[in-house]
Amino acid sequence: MTKQTVLLADDDQTTRMVLSTILESQGYQVDTAERGEKCLFLALENTYDAILVDINMPGIGGIDLCVRLREIPHYKMTPIIFITSMDEESNLTEAFSVGASDFIIKPVNPVVLAARLKNHLDKKQYYDELERVRHYLNRYISVRTQRMVEAYSLTGLLPTPELHQVCVMFTDIRGSTELSRTMDLEMLFARISQTLGRQVDIVNKFNGYIDKFGGDGLMAIFDGEQSAINASKCAQMILKAENEQSDEPLSLGIGLHYGPVLLGNIGSEEHLDYSALGETVNLASRICEHAKSMHIDMSQQVVDKLKGITDFTFGEIDPVMFRGFNEATLVHTLLSNSDNVAYMND
Repeated sequence: MTKQTVLLADDDQTTRMVLSTILESQGYQVDTAERGEKCLFLALENTYDAILVDINMPGIGGIDLCVRLREIPHYKMTPIIFITSMDEESNLTEAFSVGASDFIIKPVNPVVLAARLKNHLDKKQYYDELERVRHYLNRYISVRTQRMVEAYSLTGLLPTPELHQVCVMFTDIRGSTELSRTMDLEMLFARISQTLGRQVDIVNKFNGYIDKFGGDGLMAIFDGEQSAINASKCAQMILKAENEQSDEPLSLGIGLHYGPVLLGNIGSEEHLDYSALGETVNLASRICEHAKSMHIDMSQQVVDKLKGITDFTFGEIDPVMFRGFNEATLVHTLLSNSDNVAYMND
């Protein structure tokens, strides 16, 4: 296993030699610095698992050094342990206020040093593992869900459902069932994954977020004053990006609808999903199903939000009676702007 590394800063040569010997006998790799300036230089040049700092050194002292180390992103949570004599204990309050993890009194007891250093390194390792899990978990859930979970972890209370006016976008890959009969499944999976990955990046670019994936498509939500505009531009960019990625792009259909949704938690205590519910979601899904290959269809409500904006032009208008709805929906086809005209093919 790779040895854990410790950076030791102390202006006293004897102290550096003694502490280095103790730490190396415990299996650590040790670098030393006789001044705060050198300690800071080494910390920037290398990556250390822990840093031991003499509280009083010429030049950059221990307190100021700790401040500067904590300003380096990598050392935000790294154990920084002060080495101090009895007559320097009055400085410890300031040391802890700037981010010190612990302190050890000189002369250093090897048993105390070993126990405290291991304890802090174990805590840091546990924190790093949690951050890795959080990082990868966040790739599977929406930004809004992340915020809800963070609030829930702090308060222990699930937020009550809220009514929001949003623009909902559905995308769907046409003909994936047929492709599965003619294409190697692993290759098809990779292509669909790449396509959805690009869609996620584009949704994020236009200030939307992914509510859920559904097979070979996704559902995205855009809120705020510019929601319909952002969603429409996002849809155009998704088709353009897919068309530019391959000589044989996957065929997509996209549907948009603007209206009220209820955002909240659904499910049981064992398994919850934070999602949008309501007729707006259902109608956006139906419009997506109706859209032709490589077309963007949207409701009159979205079109109303785009009035007066010259970036958007529309083609045919089709009154459609969708299942589950009592009245026909006016479905508009969003045409490309002059830059994207190539991707609007049947």
